[in-house]
Amino acid sequence: MGEFALLSIIIFFPALGALLLLALRKFVVSDAEGVESEARIAFMTGLFVSAATFFLSLIALAYFQPAQEGFQLVEDFAWFGGQADDAGNIVGGIRYKLGLDGMSLLLVLLTTFLTPLCFLASWGSIKHRVTEYVAAFLFLETLMLGVFCALDMMLFYVFFEAGLIPMFIIIGIWGGAERVYASFKFFLYTLLGSLFMLLAVIAMYLQAGTSDIVELQTVIPQIFAVEDGKFGVQHLLWLAFFASFAVKLPMWPVHTWLPDAHVQAPTAGSVILAGVLLKMGGYGFLRFSLPMFPEASLYFQPMVFAMSVIAIVYASLVAFRQTDMKKLIAYSSVAHMGFVTLGIFSFTETGIQGAIFQMLSHGVISGALFLVVGVIYDRMHTREIAFYGGLVTKMPVYAAVFMLFTMANVGLPGTSGFIGEILTMVGSFQASSWAAAGAALGVIFSAVYMLTLYRRTVFGVMTNEKLDGIKDLTRTEAIVFAPLIIATIVLGVFPALIFDITETSVAPILAAFSGLIG
Repeated sequence: MGEFALLSIIIFFPALGALLLLALRKFVVSDAEGVESEARIAFMTGLFVSAATFFLSLIALAYFQPAQEGFQLVEDFAWFGGQADDAGNIVGGIRYKLGLDGMSLLLVLLTTFLTPLCFLASWGSIKHRVTEYVAAFLFLETLMLGVFCALDMMLFYVFFEAGLIPMFIIIGIWGGAERVYASFKFFLYTLLGSLFMLLAVIAMYLQAGTSDIVELQTVIPQIFAVEDGKFGVQHLLWLAFFASFAVKLPMWPVHTWLPDAHVQAPTAGSVILAGVLLKMGGYGFLRFSLPMFPEASLYFQPMVFAMSVIAIVYASLVAFRQTDMKKLIAYSSVAHMGFVTLGIFSFTETGIQGAIFQMLSHGVISGALFLVVGVIYDRMHTREIAFYGGLVTKMPVYAAVFMLFTMANVGLPGTSGFIGEILTMVGSFQASSWAAAGAALGVIFSAVYMLTLYRRTVFGVMTNEKLDGIKDLTRTEAIVFAPLIIATIVLGVFPALIFDITETSVAPILAAFSGLIG
């Protein structure tokens, strides 16, 4: 058992906090004062539980040995199925198995880092069913952490799919005017894609007799080996996983659920959606598609490159035409995820390291941009770009924060956005010069639409009289942005902090392609 079941504690602590919050709700009086007290208690509970979870994840970081290969803090128990060996131990079957490598550790840290900031950002803006709102976010945190820690395919699938439920509820109850449509579109798109993955998981389990991810990474390429380069079962399995992860990422053309979900979701929902949930697609490619189906991954590399370049260029052009700030940033996320898939399928150390870094960087920057939009939305209740202008005269601190994250989003050197983009382009250039050229166009386009957004909202003369009384950042809002600013700059200046942790995670992925790439 890995260090007193630390991973289980990290994963389920938020869920326990949610259950406790719901159980104690009946002790709060139901008058008007009691409603306000209930909201305060709910947010304080959510903030405490999520902050404690972040502290627990830092303990996992302290125990983690970056130079050690393989998974660490492993917990492994028989769940169901399997057979007893001569020593009486249950082998094979489906197991409750958890563990971390460098890549999953960083995604766990990203999740636990963003969640308490979401509670701070929601404090005051969410006014109805606050207890249920906080509980939904805590349950969602548990399920997201489970995805990144699971080392059994079935366990992974349970966490992966169950995460749809709380996000569906968050969008559907606390979202905008079209929240029901957006929540169902989000749910159906991601569920349909994942059903193909479930069929592939069952097929792999029946052939291998186990759903242990570590074992499957070794045996699946052998069981479903490709003969003479012919299209076979491995390719079909790859496509089944691709259907799920491409929707989750999301890749063009299965990206259309994302702008609707972002626009309708509450601010904190958009932060988690862009910051963490999208990363499950890239994580899935790195954890399953590449090491388990290396020959199929090579076969479909041109297709993925084409889809990635289209996503980068197309989403950037569409973003430029948006009138809603949230929708613009949503399309920006589609474009930036195109860099992630380019880096992953470059099959180079530089590209894969860049893709992992880009996922972490985008989680921080996009989350911050949605919070930036949320600040003025909470004040004016509109996200229309044309409504604003000249905000720098009334909100100078806000303008400075907005400027930093705008520059980070376009990849300004010195920010984390630059590192991920440049590495994925260098890695993809080694595999395909035309793909790298297409990605470079995306960098130019991102500067165009982000700087245009900033100019139209922040600079110029304030002509809208409704903005006369708008206030600058509050103390709470400044506290929310401070760690995001620090993370953006520190990762941009000291990227080795990430690469030192992920190096041993990337090596096994590249090893799967030894002998396949000349």
